[in-house]
Formats: sequence, structure tokens, C-alpha cells
Amino acid sequence: MTYADLQEALRILGLGERATQREIKARHRQLVKRHHPDACVTSEPEAIRQINAAYRIIQDYISEYRFSFAENEFYEQNPEERVRHQFMDFYNK
Repeated sequence: MTYADLQEALRILGLGERATQREIKARHRQLVKRHHPDACVTSEPEAIRQINAAYRIIQDYISEYRFSFAENEFYEQNPEERVRHQFMDFYNK
């Protein structure tokens, strides 16, 4: 997989640079339902193949992703907690 492959997969699924696993799965389900031959008379078989191939690329990428459990990463992923932590430190002085 190349970065271009990953970008194309994101484009096919209509995802941005950041997405949760839940968002990725939901978007895949939504597109499969929309383009499934049983649900859409005008559906092209190639569309469903592209959607599923894009989903597999993204799943492969996230299955190999190394998560960071560093404090700064935690606060980047949880901005509300970062704000609470900053003000908690300020008021405890």
C-alpha cells in the first residue's frame, strides 16, 4: 500500500484526514447499502468492488497502526480533558 492508495481509499469512502473506526464502519455500511445491486437498480458492480477494496485498504492500515499512549497524545485526542487538566492545575496552585 502506498500513501496514494490510502488517499484514494479515503476519497472513495468520502472520509477526511481523521476518522474513528466507528465512522469508517458506518460510512462503509452506508455506501454498501446505497450501491448494493438488490437496493439499487442502476447500481454498477464496479462501485461496490471499489468501496469494498477501499475499506480493506483502510482496515489494513489501521490494523497495523501503532497507537501512542503518551500524555500529549491523550490530550490531543481528548480536548475537553486537556482544558479541565489545565484549569485544574491553575486553580490548585
